[in-house]
Amino acid sequence: MPTITPLTKEKAAPELAETFDGLTKRLGKMPNFFALLAYKPEVLKSFLALYPAITGPGALEQRYKELAYLKTSITNGCEY
Repeated sequence: MPTITPLTKEKAAPELAETFDGLTKRLGKMPNFFALLAYKPEVLKSFLALYPAITGPGALEQRYKELAYLKTSITNGCEY
């Protein structure tokens, strides 16, 4: 199975430098998921705008959202 290596800040498009810095500062590292989306800067920027609506406060508690992510990954055989 082919693999894709997450982008580093140095290899990412220059317009993503602030995004890499912000995520690293907020999360302690640049999550690989976002570093993979960085191959398409417009996709990463759009997803980052959507992500708080998905993970933020809502009808489900955060722990149930996380369980849904994990179950979906397991169901799809995701090793990530």
